Amino acid sequence: MNLLSRLNPITRVLALLIVGTPLLLSVDAVSAGVSLAFSLLLAPVCGVGWGTLARRSLPILLATPIAGASMALYGRPEGREYFSFLFAHVTDNSLSLALAIMVRVLAVGLPAVILLAGIDPTELGDGLSQILRLPHRFVIGAVAAARMVSLLRSDWQSMRRSRRARGLDGRGRIATALSMTFGLLVLALRRGAKLATAMEARGFGRYPTRTFARPSRWRGVDWAFLLACALISACAVSVAVATGSFRFLGA
Repeated sequence: MNLLSRLNPITRVLALLIVGTPLLLSVDAVSAGVSLAFSLLLAPVCGVGWGTLARRSLPILLATPIAGASMALYGRPEGREYFSFLFAHVTDNSLSLALAIMVRVLAVGLPAVILLAGIDPTELGDGLSQILRLPHRFVIGAVAAARMVSLLRSDWQSMRRSRRARGLDGRGRIATALSMTFGLLVLALRRGAKLATAMEARGFGRYPTRTFARPSRWRGVDWAFLLACALISACAVSVAVATGSFRFLGA
């Protein structure tokens, strides 16, 4: 079952905002934990199995303990102190903040992986223009950017094969990664400049109105999905308030 295939791409973007924004109002593990639990339970319904979700979320999973460790060492010291060294203080409050930050990173990151994966840039552009009525120049730029992002992985693999063929792949992983990242940045800038020139030469943005080959429709299932996301956010915040763990903006 893949519920996301029936939704408008705009619905998926708005759903991410509805789910993620309330989590930014409080730094507590309860509200983020409730939202994370709903995300994990509903991921198979959205067509993303738990194994697939784990593979796609690998960068988030790697960043989560780093964020928690920094908060545990340098968070506001309150309560019993367990360890201190120079500016680092591990206390009850810093540990609770570290747990809340780690859970919140997952609660914000995993829904993004679930909702944004597989969005067709053209359908997204149709929705931005026809439903949200955004300026055409912005929409065309957003669609072009989405297309370019999808090419980053193939560009990285092509650069790796090219460096290996030239004998430049034996300087260590860190040095190779830094060199390839810089090369990828240069390639992206050059491609962006060429794309902008080509779009200007073809008259994009010259006329105030545009026609659309495919209509972008907003149906009842889109409203129902947004309502479900709003209920999840309200439930997460309500549970945090009821348990007394809600901390407005980390206060």
